[in-house]
Amino acid sequence: MESMDVDSSDVKDDHNHNRCASGSSKVRTYRSSQLTEVTTLPQPVCAAAPGGEPGSRRGKLCSGGTTGGSKFMDSDSGSESSEVSESDCAAPPAPVEGKFTLDSTSKFFLNAMAVEDYQKNHWPNLEKAIDRLLIQSPTDHISVSYAQIYSYVYKCVCQQHSELLYNDLTSKITGHLQQVSAHLQASPPENFIESFNVALTQYTGSLQCIVPVFMYLNKFYIESKLNRDLREDLMNLFADHIAEKHINTLMPLLIKAHAMPFEVQPSTMASVVKGLYSLRPEWAQLAPALFSGFIPQINPPAVESLLSDYAAHDQKLQLELSMNGFSRGDRSRKRANDDS
Repeated sequence: MESMDVDSSDVKDDHNHNRCASGSSKVRTYRSSQLTEVTTLPQPVCAAAPGGEPGSRRGKLCSGGTTGGSKFMDSDSGSESSEVSESDCAAPPAPVEGKFTLDSTSKFFLNAMAVEDYQKNHWPNLEKAIDRLLIQSPTDHISVSYAQIYSYVYKCVCQQHSELLYNDLTSKITGHLQQVSAHLQASPPENFIESFNVALTQYTGSLQCIVPVFMYLNKFYIESKLNRDLREDLMNLFADHIAEKHINTLMPLLIKAHAMPFEVQPSTMASVVKGLYSLRPEWAQLAPALFSGFIPQINPPAVESLLSDYAAHDQKLQLELSMNGFSRGDRSRKRANDDS
């Protein structure tokens, strides 16, 4: 083989055998046994492309002193790929006129399209499902695709519509509760406790279906940003729009029913009293005797000095029950002097 004449003092070789000359010298290379002579431009500067990793495909960023532009050179093929922005070079980039306006306009139109899709497709389907869930009773079976509702909620949260979805959900439920409140307002006093219990039971049953399918909204918006819980917020809506509006009517009726055993079904009384306590624990102070019959630790702790009073109260209750026709059962096998 003939000798290869390469000016070694002016040539630098990197790991991929890319050669760059630092003067107006000539570099002679052999490829496939062919001698090619390449004359370099005056004063080129070669630097490794940013972000390169060992063992991966690499390139060279070569900038000439007279061109003022930059090209990304493929180290394996020697071809130019895409232009590299001026920010990768030493000199600071010149501001591009109108670029910010274009990006902002594009984002605005994309967001407007996403909101329009939410208002036309996602929320109407969710609204129909919520309507059906709110009016169902615990014993009814309504065919609702929970997977589809869950999918709509997931898409809304992923498209950054969490706040809009939360506001629409609370507004929808608020409107429903206002209708329920108007219906209770027209209920006669003798049926008011039962009607209130139906409204409370139906609403809490609906939340058992609504809260799980809105799990993504609760986890990624209500809990993380609002530091609240979806179920608590929806129960507060019931307290604000129904319970507080009718508490002055409901409480005297409960006290009267509690003074006359079995005037109202015990299960209904227990459901209403426990529901009121869960909504507003401070309401127990309005009627401690009523709430203490269903909620533990409402009254102060018992003391030994009042044991005789407790016994007298129990005897009075037993006498009232017997006078109202509730017999004490078969007492033939009790001891003769046992009055208890």
